[in-house]
Order: sequence, then C-alpha cells, then structure tokens
Amino acid sequence: MNEAVIQTSTQGRIGTITLNRPDAMNTFTIPFAEQLDSALWEMENDPEILVVVIKANGKHFSTGISLDQFDDKSQNEFRDFLYQIDAFYHTLAKMKTITISAVQGYALANGAGLAFATDFTIATDSSSFGTTAINVGLICLGPAAPMMRIIGRKKTMEMVLTGDIISAQQALELGLVTQVVVEEELKEACDKLAKKLTKKSPLALQIGKEGINRLADSPNYDQALDTMDDLFATLCATQDATEGVTAFLEKRPPIWQEK
Repeated sequence: MNEAVIQTSTQGRIGTITLNRPDAMNTFTIPFAEQLDSALWEMENDPEILVVVIKANGKHFSTGISLDQFDDKSQNEFRDFLYQIDAFYHTLAKMKTITISAVQGYALANGAGLAFATDFTIATDSSSFGTTAINVGLICLGPAAPMMRIIGRKKTMEMVLTGDIISAQQALELGLVTQVVVEEELKEACDKLAKKLTKKSPLALQIGKEGINRLADSPNYDQALDTMDDLFATLCATQDATEGVTAFLEKRPPIWQEK
C-alpha cells in the first residue's frame, strides 16, 4: 500500500497534520486535497484537540497545485476540480480549532494560500512565499481570499499579478507570517506556541477566534462592536470564565471544564 500523502498524529490536545509528498514538493492533487480536508475535519471534530499544527515533510512546505493536473478539461470540469482542490480554504475558515502552519522552503501558490489561511504562520528565515501561478499563465485566486483579509486589495493585487516571490521577513512585515525563526527552531517554536494555547480556556479560544473572524467580515463598525460584546457576554456567563477570574485572584492555575 502506498504511504498516505497526508499523515496525522495527536499528542495531548495538539493534533498534527503532515503534508507528505516530499518528492513532489508537496504539490496538490485531488487525493492530496481530499486527504488534507478530511484530516482537518477529523481534528475539528475531535473534542480533545484544541490546536492543529500543519507541517510538511521534505525541503518545501508546498509549491501549489501539481501542474500535471492542468490537462485537457472543460470549464465545468476545471471548476469541479478546483472546488475539490480548494476545499481546505472553506474548512479552515469554518474551524473553531486553532490552526498553525509550520513553513520551510517554498510556500508557493496554493501552498502559500494554505500557510496564509491558518490562524498562525511560523516560518524559517530561509523560507519564501509567492502567488506564482501567473508565471505559468494561471492565476492564484484561491490564495487571494485569505490574503485580502490580511493585507488588503493593493498588496494582494501586486502579489497575485506579479507572481513575485518574497522572503519570510517580507511576509512577516506584511502580516502574512506570525513569526520567523531559524530552521533548527521551527518545530520548537510551533510546539511552544501550540502548548501555550492549550493552557488557555478552550471556550475563550473558540469565542475569540469566532469574534476576530466576524470582525474581518463586518463592514459596519458599530454593528461589529456590538457583536463582539455579545460574544464576550456569552463567554462571561460560562463556568470557565468564573473559574478563570477566581483562579487568578486566588493565585492558582485554573481548571477548565469547558462549560
């Protein structure tokens, strides 16, 4: 049996998804995309998992959709193909679980989109990012969806239409990357962040992520602020909110019940 192109594992409250097509630079095919989406939902539906780390075997995180997939198809066939390939964008946007991508080497086209679509992105200082499809006559409109929310119209337009590759430091300055570390510290940095998050109130993490995502989608400031207060009030009425405040005042670690 062939080795799975997507591997999963769990340790405590942290789930790990590993891209496993290293010889093909972890490029996307239908089986790869389907297994990735299935793994994301598996982690999301596991009540024990609070944080998911997406990493890659091999030299590169992912260089996008495998070019041999762009064979002779009709427009409708290409649409169905891309809906399957890009399912992970929808899934990551819907997930309540916190997601972290660990990037080394190239993160290009859909690989860049995957890195940008997670909640946190930690990259090595030698990694590079680019929405490069235009350089082969295609276009990176899937990756543009998370990029628009992060860097706005003009920088997204520049990256998508030029296909230029940027360094991890440039991506950090744009807000596309959360943290840049030396290659030897990538795993340690991701583990440290994941473990830090798992010590937080699970309900606070969930409501916080929902609130920030809603803010990104809301054009009305006053309505958005009221929605944030509604979500905060929901959290305040939970047992864990009471436990968190009480534990702080009593100078002890909180015991979360997720209620």
